[in-house]
Amino acid sequence: SSAAWTSNIALSSLAELGLPGRGCCLVLGFMYKEKYRRMTEGQASSFTQQPQDQVVIAGQPVTLLCAIPEYNGIVLWIKDGLALGVGRDLSSYPRYLVVGDHLSGEHHLKILRADLQDDAVYECQAIQAAIRSRPARLTVLVPPDDPVIMGGPIISLRAGDPLNLTCHADNAKPAASIIWMRRGEVINGATYSKTLLRDGKRESIMSTLFIAPSDIENGESIICRATNKAIPSGKETSVTIDIQHPPLVNLSVEPQPVLEDNTVKFHCSAKANPAVTQYRWAKKGQVIKEASGDFYETIVDHTFFFEPVSCEVTNALGSTNISRTVDVYFGPRMATEPQSLLVDLGSDAVFNCAWTGNPSLTIVWMKRGSGVVLSNENKLTLKSVRQEDAGKYVCRAVVPRVGAGEREVTLTVNGPPIISSTQTQHALHGQKGQIKCFIRSTPPPDRIAWSWKENVLESGTSGRYTVETVSTDEGVISTLTISNIVRADFQTIYNCTAWNSFGSDTEIIRLKEQGTEMKSGAGIQAESVPMAVIIGVAVGAGVAFLVLMATIVAFCCARSQRSKCLPQPCCIHLGRAGTSNLAGGLKQRWYRVTSLKRHGEIKGGLATGEKRS
Repeated sequence: SSAAWTSNIALSSLAELGLPGRGCCLVLGFMYKEKYRRMTEGQASSFTQQPQDQVVIAGQPVTLLCAIPEYNGIVLWIKDGLALGVGRDLSSYPRYLVVGDHLSGEHHLKILRADLQDDAVYECQAIQAAIRSRPARLTVLVPPDDPVIMGGPIISLRAGDPLNLTCHADNAKPAASIIWMRRGEVINGATYSKTLLRDGKRESIMSTLFIAPSDIENGESIICRATNKAIPSGKETSVTIDIQHPPLVNLSVEPQPVLEDNTVKFHCSAKANPAVTQYRWAKKGQVIKEASGDFYETIVDHTFFFEPVSCEVTNALGSTNISRTVDVYFGPRMATEPQSLLVDLGSDAVFNCAWTGNPSLTIVWMKRGSGVVLSNENKLTLKSVRQEDAGKYVCRAVVPRVGAGEREVTLTVNGPPIISSTQTQHALHGQKGQIKCFIRSTPPPDRIAWSWKENVLESGTSGRYTVETVSTDEGVISTLTISNIVRADFQTIYNCTAWNSFGSDTEIIRLKEQGTEMKSGAGIQAESVPMAVIIGVAVGAGVAFLVLMATIVAFCCARSQRSKCLPQPCCIHLGRAGTSNLAGGLKQRWYRVTSLKRHGEIKGGLATGEKRS
């Protein structure tokens, strides 16, 4: 029977190819001869790959394998007992292809887009070798049509009525399963029925759900989801329940409290009938264009603590608006920026510094470099400021467990210069030595002069002495450099004097030999110190007096031209004194004092400028 079956198939196939009857016989005889030769030589063909049972989803490609190495005859693919074509010609089935390397004996059947019609049993047959593969079942799965809830997408009912929903999913293989969901949870209690379609393969399913009036909320969504093996993720549809009542709105914020720069979600839940037509979000009255629907998610900053977010829900009956602020924890934020101050000596200095923060913050005023708390209020008041009050002040705010902030301001006090140098400085005998004078002055000093014995030097070099002045962030440093120090330099009193428009200051500095101790003659030297000090003070005072008198002379001369405040001879006499060198000016000091007192021009401020002289 196998031989007869092979002969019939071969003859029909050759006839389809258009060969005459005699030719068919010759070819068929050749085929039998070839087969006999192979069998006698032990070279019978066999399958190395056979089609296997497979499952495919409708619309996807699938390939059934068939490989017969060293076989060059005709291969047929059989579907449910019917040949699909001869060899690789399957032109009657546009979605079917025979693929693979023909020379290697590969005759795989590829179905481009599986259809329910392809759900069948397939065989691969080698005609000349009279062999066939094992039958392979191809199962085609069909996903259900989109589920439909009858009466949707909006189900309207009166308040107090129960709700009956029906959902069907058709044309599935195998039959679909239906579940009902609400608010992300499965609703139990539904009933089901299935119907087998005429093709005997596909089925439809219908489910009915009953919900009591007490379990119905206006505006909620109920989902019908249908799944089967062809679409495990399922298909779903939903309806919205419409129960008639006016808008009721609740606005919630989560999480709270929340740290600044974190995300919060606003939920605007509303019940309304007719259905809500619009959600409108705003912050401090400004519409938030990027927000829509009943949720608004955003990253909050400190402004959300002060500026409320509102949700307005609208339907045909009107609008309802509700708003809330967010309990945002944030570190100190500057509300009033403190300003640096420039005040005159003896005036009051008032700083203002305001912060905001949540939770409540603590404010501390301190002077930079000092641990003393000056104030815990927004305002810091310094009464009758002194020159030592000048410096940096810090307004610091602390929000516990959240953060801290600070602002620094500068208090500048206008007043006479202040010299703060070491009164005893050291040098080595026979070498170069330096004496430094540190001056803090606001405004900056107009003049700085060194005086010793009968010498006065403001800058430059005079003999063994050189004066250099350098400005720093902290003040001015004037340095007197002495080359080739001799013993007499250690017995000399040096006077550093600085002037500005508010007055002057003088510092007496002594130079001591470095690395030596006082000897027995120290007592005699100690006795001579008061006289040396007196001489140094007198010289320094003279230098200070010269500068002050020069200022008064200029002022007097200007006034004498307008109001004749001083006699002309006085102005001329003092002007000449002002242009003389500083050493000569010292000799004339007492005469000028007497002359100016005669005209009432020396006042308390001038005397103050020489208080240390």
